[in-house]
Amino acid sequence: MIYLSVIVDNNTNATDELYTYGCTDPSIKKGDLVRVPFGRYNKQLNGYVAAVLQEPPADIPIEKIKTALPPAEAFSLTEEAMDTALWMHRRYLCRYIEAVKCFLPTALSPSGRAKDPFKDLPLTPDTAKELNEPQADALQQIERALEKKAAKTFLLFGVTGSGKTEVYLQAMEKTAAMGRQGIILVPEISLTPQTVARFMNRFGKEAVAVLHSRLTAAQRAAEYQRIRSGEARLVIGARSAIFAPFQDIGLIVLDEEHETSYKSDKSPKYDTVELATRRAQANGAVLVLGSATPSVSDYYRAEQGLFEILTLKSRYNDTPLPHVRIVDMTAELKAGNRSPFSRELAARMQSCLEQKKQVILFLNRRGYSSYVSCRECGFVIQCPECGISMTYHKSKKACECHYCGRRAPVPQICPQCGGRSLGLYGMGTEQVQEKCAELFPQAVIERVDLDTVSKKGSLESLLKRFGSGKTDILIGTQLVAKGLDFANVGLVGIISADITLNIPDFRSAERTFQLLTQAAGRAGRGDEQGEVIIQTCSPENKAVMAAAGQDYLGFYRHEIALREAVMYPPFSYLYQLIVSDEDDEKAQRSANRCAQWLRKKLGEEAAVLGPVSPGLVKQGGLFRWQILIKAPAQKRHPVSEVVLELKRIYAKQPGVAQLLTIDINPYSFM
Repeated sequence: MIYLSVIVDNNTNATDELYTYGCTDPSIKKGDLVRVPFGRYNKQLNGYVAAVLQEPPADIPIEKIKTALPPAEAFSLTEEAMDTALWMHRRYLCRYIEAVKCFLPTALSPSGRAKDPFKDLPLTPDTAKELNEPQADALQQIERALEKKAAKTFLLFGVTGSGKTEVYLQAMEKTAAMGRQGIILVPEISLTPQTVARFMNRFGKEAVAVLHSRLTAAQRAAEYQRIRSGEARLVIGARSAIFAPFQDIGLIVLDEEHETSYKSDKSPKYDTVELATRRAQANGAVLVLGSATPSVSDYYRAEQGLFEILTLKSRYNDTPLPHVRIVDMTAELKAGNRSPFSRELAARMQSCLEQKKQVILFLNRRGYSSYVSCRECGFVIQCPECGISMTYHKSKKACECHYCGRRAPVPQICPQCGGRSLGLYGMGTEQVQEKCAELFPQAVIERVDLDTVSKKGSLESLLKRFGSGKTDILIGTQLVAKGLDFANVGLVGIISADITLNIPDFRSAERTFQLLTQAAGRAGRGDEQGEVIIQTCSPENKAVMAAAGQDYLGFYRHEIALREAVMYPPFSYLYQLIVSDEDDEKAQRSANRCAQWLRKKLGEEAAVLGPVSPGLVKQGGLFRWQILIKAPAQKRHPVSEVVLELKRIYAKQPGVAQLLTIDINPYSFM
């Protein structure tokens, strides 16, 4: 008889612990799937072996230990995957089973025939391109690390258009030649087809598997089997692809490593960079973090010697970086210009179109108007579920909440004062498209945002039209600022740089700098220098000026000094605790009790802030109250232990609010 420490597939806080079972099968190992009797009525559930023990724990009577059996369908996680899941439980304070399920497909075997998600993807086989000297130097250092088979992390800091992808491709060729496996991550599912095409062109379709959340359960199970069987040696996908069930990972690449989408917003709320680092260490793999605008925290880690910096300072084809100009929109307003386009932007767009060059306009806000407000009393139409202002969509003739999707017609009279002076305020991509069509009636104009690309294949079709030159002006949100590589773009116009600056978040300046720099990088990727015009009401802002000057290091030095002065990450860890309930008073009372307990328990170890009502007051019909803990970086472990203790106590307390959720270093304070 051996004994097993088992994670039972029963996803509740009350049962979030390891359970001991006996087993007569000596071949059972860590990571294996077993069937176990659970609870008072011995309900048969799946369990996953977290450890194999020769003796039972001393505090459990042998007669009370039930027996686990192998299931009819054999299945297992690798030992490394199970160790990583256990690490996630400690690191992110998530449930054991939530971490385990990250490594599992939706179904263990395909039901029915899985349609190839890239059946219609046009492929043109190619070979390695000649590298310039900086690329060759970067690749050489990555290859040396691959040969040593020792875990190492590189920060590939390359300006937009510097040829980072070709470095990834050739590093992966080296990895494959060594018989090892690789994972390539992109920040958005929308970018996956472009990346998949480049890697399939180089390695062949059979060698490449794809993992992301838009695959059907059958497709995901089929890709999972191709990876486990060894047929696929390379996985491409968004953040969930980091859980690919490889047994000998040699290379992991995170392209655009600074993107916030690499932080999971659902439990487990993991950070993909941290998880990639963990898997690279366990496999003796090389991790490459690529970006033109590295996150402030990761560049700081590189300065501390945790990562090695590789730099690509110029574009691959030696075309100069785009010429960037800042336009002060307050001056435009004083001059009587109420258009979304400054006089300079309108003139440069006209010139660009006459030269048969294409234009990209970037505005990080979809919809027609930001909100609907009463001019008499100031009332703003808000979502009754989420408590935030709804966005007006002209095409839908309705207001919509961009958090829960709720729609409502625009009222004829103000619900608060009965006035009839409801007006539209702010501007979204829909209105910019309308104004653009008025200004350039002969141009073919298309819009890229979540409203226009919700149907499967719509984004690919839209980008294909733009790439073939059928579209003159492309208007979009963040989707147009990431990874697009079109040679004929002569001008990028950033309609309002102030939107992200005014988000209540300590990272707002960093996000603004990154978005502006990345959006600007879409211009001039062919043989001619491009132009960028940044419109803003804050022309003297450091983030705006640094983006215009393509000055990452200047921005970084300014920002890291501010972070250190006020003890924000990377100099601290932030713990966000959200207490939620249908009853607002109950949620607030529970949050107050949690905050008081934490202050007493933590003492001087960390600062406990709140509780406060966050910007997103309600979500899913539940009122929310937020507590923040700011802990010095060296105090993470003891503070995590205290928060985990609170979570365990909370699960057993009667009369408390429905939910307590925890996020470490969150990317949203809404």
